[in-house]
Amino acid sequence: MSKQPTPLTLLDAEAPCCPPLAQRRVPAETAAVLAPAFKALGDPVRLQLMSMIASAEDGEACVCDLTPAFDLSGPTISHHLRTLREAGLVDAERRGTWVYYRARPGVLRQLAALLTIEPTPAR
Repeated sequence: MSKQPTPLTLLDAEAPCCPPLAQRRVPAETAAVLAPAFKALGDPVRLQLMSMIASAEDGEACVCDLTPAFDLSGPTISHHLRTLREAGLVDAERRGTWVYYRARPGVLRQLAALLTIEPTPAR
């Protein structure tokens, strides 16, 4: 049996992955798991794609609807969508010739919770 700790992964769960940044230092292992998601969102095209997917009617967006919104080639859009998928931010499902993307709200809530800063009481 291995004595290695179970690696932390982003889960589509309600529970926060860790306390907010303002409450406690993020451990190195946790930072290594979270960084790819933040890095993926750090690109303007991916941030726009994420917004389009998360705000889509019915909770999902077809790549056929996403691609025309950009002055980029189909393969470039596919690369950005793959990056979002690999970062754990979206799920993808192929239906015939098209791929549909759905945001993972639990993961987005975990990232948001990490960045939450509680207001300080007025003095």
